[in-house]
Amino acid sequence: MSKTRILTLVGSLRAASINRQLAEAAVQTAPEGVEIAIYEGLADIPFYNEDLDVPGSVPTAAQALRDAVGAADGLLLVTPEYNGSIPAVLKNAIDWASRPYGVGALQDRPVAVVSGSISRNAAKWAHGDVVKALGVAGAHVVEDGHLHFAGFGDRFAQAHPRDDAEALTQLGATVHELVQATGELVSA
Repeated sequence: MSKTRILTLVGSLRAASINRQLAEAAVQTAPEGVEIAIYEGLADIPFYNEDLDVPGSVPTAAQALRDAVGAADGLLLVTPEYNGSIPAVLKNAIDWASRPYGVGALQDRPVAVVSGSISRNAAKWAHGDVVKALGVAGAHVVEDGHLHFAGFGDRFAQAHPRDDAEALTQLGATVHELVQATGELVSA
C-alpha cells in the first residue's frame, strides 16, 4: 500500500515563525502510512504573472510548486494574518498552483487550513480569505479540518508547539480529517 502524501505550505517566511513551528508539529502527528512534508521554496517563486505562465517557459520555482502540489494527496496550509488578510507568499502559491484554471494542481485537491496569530482573532480573517481563494481555485476545502490558534505569542513563547499536548491533539485531529478526505476523494 502506498503512503498518503500531505504537502504543507506555510504562509510565513520567517525562520522563527510560530506558524512554521505549528507545521513542524503537524509533521509529528502523521499517522502510520502518512508522510507530511513542509514545502521549502515559496520565497523563490515570482509573483504570479500571466505573461510568465507560458507552457514550456513557466519559472522553475513555480513549476516545482505545481509539481509538488500535483504529487500530493492533500495539502495543509498554515497561515498567519498580515494586515487582516492572507500573506502575499501564500496567496501567490495559491495563484500559481491554481493555473491553468480548471485543471491546475489545486483542482479537487483536499486542503485543510490552520491559522494562528498573537491576537485573540486567531487569524480568522486570513483563514477565511485562504478558504475563499482555495474554493475559487477549485480545491476541495476540508471544513472539518479547520483549526485556529489565538494568542500564541504567549502560549508558545517558551515552548515549541510540538511540546504542547493540546496543540498536538488539535493538529492531529486536523491531519486525520485531511487524510480521511484524501481517501474519500480517491474512492469516490
